[in-house]
Amino acid sequence: MTSPAVSSRDLPHPAREEIRIEGVLHALSDPMRLRIVRELAAVDQELTCSHFDLPVTKSTTTHHFRVLRESGVIRQIYRGTAKMNGLRDDDLDDLFPGLLDALLDAAGRQAARLGEDEA
Repeated sequence: MTSPAVSSRDLPHPAREEIRIEGVLHALSDPMRLRIVRELAAVDQELTCSHFDLPVTKSTTTHHFRVLRESGVIRQIYRGTAKMNGLRDDDLDDLFPGLLDALLDAAGRQAARLGEDEA
């Protein structure tokens, strides 16, 4: 029996048991990546990469999404020509209960305190 062919467009993601807290915290330590995650959490649905209006170059944006994906914070899949991004909140909540909610709450409080209007 042969295994199904893997599309060249499939992106590597860590399995749930491979996600490490150090990687998650590193991924969320960058303001742009935290901004992406806050937006995904606010809408609770998948968003295209082009949805995010980040004040960085396209290559830097690609890097931020890759760090988030490789750390297990987001899942990226292609739907047609669009790369869709979704928060892996179920995986993160199972592994680190309350961590994501606490970080998002803290980020929201900081944004309010600093007068930032992102997410």
